[in-house]
Amino acid sequence: MRRIEIGGASPYAVTVGAGLLDTLQIRERQVALIHPDDLPRTFVERVQAAVSPVVTISVPARDACKTLEVMAGVLSQLAQVALPRDGAVVGLGGGAATDLAGFVAASYLRGVAFYTLPTTLLGMVDAAVGGKTGVNLPEGKNLVGAFWPPTAVWCDTDTLETLPTEVFREGAAEAFKHGLIQDPSLLPRVLAPEFRPGGALLADTIADAIAVKAGVVTRDLTERGERAFLNFGHTLAHALEGVTHHAVPHGEAVGYGMHYAARVSRALGGADLTPDTLAFLRWQRPAPLPALRYEDVAPFMARDKKADSDGVRFVLLHELAHPYLTRVPGDVLREEFASWAQDVAALSRGQAGGPTG
Repeated sequence: MRRIEIGGASPYAVTVGAGLLDTLQIRERQVALIHPDDLPRTFVERVQAAVSPVVTISVPARDACKTLEVMAGVLSQLAQVALPRDGAVVGLGGGAATDLAGFVAASYLRGVAFYTLPTTLLGMVDAAVGGKTGVNLPEGKNLVGAFWPPTAVWCDTDTLETLPTEVFREGAAEAFKHGLIQDPSLLPRVLAPEFRPGGALLADTIADAIAVKAGVVTRDLTERGERAFLNFGHTLAHALEGVTHHAVPHGEAVGYGMHYAARVSRALGGADLTPDTLAFLRWQRPAPLPALRYEDVAPFMARDKKADSDGVRFVLLHELAHPYLTRVPGDVLREEFASWAQDVAALSRGQAGGPTG
């Protein structure tokens, strides 16, 4: 079992280990449990036995739950059972469900305690840690939300045993990203055969990936500086999610987005990390993308949350583990998108031996 501390104004701990759903300790007497409707029933029952919630609320799976309409319905259910100010919301499930649960906790009665129990790899290494909560709009990903740190996070690695292989590999994108921006030792471990549910590298790799994010959010909770580096690959990723109406899963979109960011980094004089991002995509084996033009994704990138009044900004890499935030000329973005699309098409054909251009 590993325990990672997150500091700052509202410190908390992330615990990584097996069997944690059966050992939960929550100090609040009245608890609302929120989970996606496709979650294995046994997970829900184990948490119910541990915390005795006054209400259990099922929401749509994945990003279908991250809407203002779903959130309004959940808030109404909390009001109907009169969850008190000293109650708590527990989010159980993948990253989308915990994002929603956290925003509900931040909003109901202007804020109640929040506990996170991620059951996917993506949720463990990214969404459940750092206090970012929110929902989507038709115009883009995560455009409405709040910073609301949890009271505690428990990552029960046993829950990963139920994940389909493609969902586990989807979640690995965020761990690989943490390797690119800060801890290069994560890169070979994520691609190793032992990094799998029940594998010898699983728990420590998850804990080390969480430690990267823990250090960043401790220093910069509200994304005034280096927290933006955690968005490496996400500018295009969120655009791919938006333009396809979330038909592309987040982790696969991040995998594609990291390769685009690596190409743009190289075009602006950075080290060539495209072999690493292509190696990850070959390992991840994401579903093929639909045919896309730069004009399709550009409006979504323009609404990215890293944009300011002067335009969109990208997280790039000078070299491995040396990220920076910058604006990129439009002609570079367009040209690299065309070359990225060629790489993606080659991957889909199983012919991607290396980057183009």
